[in-house]
Amino acid sequence: MTSETILLGLIGDDISLSRTPAMHEAEGLAHGRPTVYRRLDTVTPRLADRSLNEVLTAARDLGFNGLNITHPHKQAVLPLLDDVAPQAAELGSANTVVIAEDGTMTGHNTDVTGFARGLAEGLADAAMDTVVQVGAGGVGNAVAYSLVTNGTAKLLVADLDQTRAQALADSVNRAVGREAVTGVSALGIEEHIAVADGVVNATPMGMPAHPGTAFDTSCLSQRHWVGDVVYMPIETQLLAESRALGCRTLDGTRMAVYQAVDAFRLFTGLEPDARRMRETFLSLG
Repeated sequence: MTSETILLGLIGDDISLSRTPAMHEAEGLAHGRPTVYRRLDTVTPRLADRSLNEVLTAARDLGFNGLNITHPHKQAVLPLLDDVAPQAAELGSANTVVIAEDGTMTGHNTDVTGFARGLAEGLADAAMDTVVQVGAGGVGNAVAYSLVTNGTAKLLVADLDQTRAQALADSVNRAVGREAVTGVSALGIEEHIAVADGVVNATPMGMPAHPGTAFDTSCLSQRHWVGDVVYMPIETQLLAESRALGCRTLDGTRMAVYQAVDAFRLFTGLEPDARRMRETFLSLG
């Protein structure tokens, strides 16, 4: 077993509260590999005037083994890479970049696999025929792709900007090769949710800076399931109200952990312990 240090980083805006660094560092050490994970925050004075390409190039030249990419760079990073895995290319978004020994950078999307694994684990056997996703930004395309490739026959993506919702729908439909997704306005979305099997919140609503819910939960009933991508707090207002109504729920921690699990495997070639990484994640709360 080599003791060579694993050097990783996260590129994004305002990422001081990310729990990803601790998960990777703890998992690396558990495998006997010293691991350093740096936040490369692109709104800090040190990097604010640097282009994304400059940050990527610096990381490559300094010997980083891999990078996670978060808002607002997941799409912009693609043309700057040497290669892109098929799924990330189809979605037009990458959250993971593996840097080979020769400096070649390859993009992947572990948001997709992370959400899918959390969905299978947390909502096994839930009805998925018709689902509503509220929010077309951020991780919206990964969530939508995961849903329609894991049992959802019809997905409505709702956003205050219906044009953005339809653009996401078009992108996912091209990727999966069928008309599975439709973009709709978030205004009056409760009518669609009421007759759907389940709903996923893919907006920031529920975070401390964005309190409340993205829709009126009075449209829910006991037969619904409800998912949330927000993980700070784990128990969002949406999930609390949904549980009170008897709904099955899926919190945002599973996607957050499993995207890191899949990224760690890509970065290192080592098999991560998902339970251990989840314990690290939850210990930071």
